[in-house]
Order: sequence, then C-alpha cells, then structure tokens
Amino acid sequence: MLVQYEFVVAVTDVYVDASAIVDEDVCIGDGTKVWHFVHIMSGARIGKDCMIGDYVHVGRDVKIGNSVKLENRATVYTGVTIEDQVFVGPHVTFTNDFYPRSFNKDWKISKTLVKKGSSIGARSVVVCGVTIGEYAMVGAGSVVTCDVPAYALVFGNPARIRGFVCRCGKKLDLKEKKQDIVLMNCAECKETYKIPTQDYEKTEEV
Repeated sequence: MLVQYEFVVAVTDVYVDASAIVDEDVCIGDGTKVWHFVHIMSGARIGKDCMIGDYVHVGRDVKIGNSVKLENRATVYTGVTIEDQVFVGPHVTFTNDFYPRSFNKDWKISKTLVKKGSSIGARSVVVCGVTIGEYAMVGAGSVVTCDVPAYALVFGNPARIRGFVCRCGKKLDLKEKKQDIVLMNCAECKETYKIPTQDYEKTEEV
C-alpha cells in the first residue's frame, strides 16, 4: 500500500488516520501508525514500526528512530532526537528553550537526546539540553533537568538517580563494588551489568 500526501515523501505500509495533519517534507518509515489528531511538522523524520498515539505533536525537524512509541498527547518539540525502541508515555513534554519569552525573536533551540531503549513515564517533563542514556527509565511525573546515565532509574522533581534497571525494566541488585565499576544483577534475566562507580554513587535512597 502506498500512502502519499502533497509535498510529503512517499511511504509504504504506513497507516495515517484521516484526522492527522502531516506537513510537507515529512518522512515516515514502513509499518508506522499515526493515530487520531496527530500533527507532524515539516522536516520530521520518523522511523519504521513506530506508534504515534492520539493528539501527539512532533515538531519541525524532529528525528525519531525505529520501533518508538509516543503515547497519547506526548509533545516533542524541535531540537529533540529520539533513538530506536524508546517509550514516551502519555502527556510527556519536551522543552527546547531555556529562556522562553513570547516576544523573543532571537531564541535559540537547546537540543535533547533520548538514547536507545529508554523509557519516559507519563506526565514527565524533560527540560532541554539533556541526554537520557540507553535503557534508562524515568518515573511518571518526573522533571528531568540533567543528564541521565545509561540504565539509571530516575524519578522526582527534580529527577534523581534512585537505582539502576535491566533492559527488561526490572530494578538491578548490587553484586559487587570495584574501584571503577559496580557489578549489578537482574534477578529476572540473570544478566550482570557494569555500572560506572561515579554514576552509582549518585544514587539517592527513597
């Protein structure tokens, strides 16, 4: 099946609901589904097998990888790059300006990077300029104001490291501390992870 819009790059095997608005020069990968009342702005690039939920906004020139889920009412503004297999929960908001003023005509976009496999819980706010590491997990309702290490579990306002998680999402258990790394195990998957000591030492107890 070929889906094509005026000025939009041709895509195959894509579902776009009739209520969605897709601007010019948008590329959408095979197998992606775009649901009700979505707005995808010009220059956006969305990979294969993604799910773009109801009322999602994707800003100009946003880059989204393969197998990404943007749940209902997520707002992804210009300057955000989302890598493969990322989960973005409902009502998550990404900002892109440190000094927002409605009358500022010389504002600068601050970029945000969300790395492969990470998850961002419902109603979280990701303040611009940060990197969320691979397979990290942001708890629901958090405000992310600084970089999140790979595999870190963070939550709160502002979000702090509360532990580390497996690729499966389950919390890791401490196995052994060494000078430069900490070994942590997943009881579910039996996998062992090497966490940099400097990241582990930032963990705050709940």
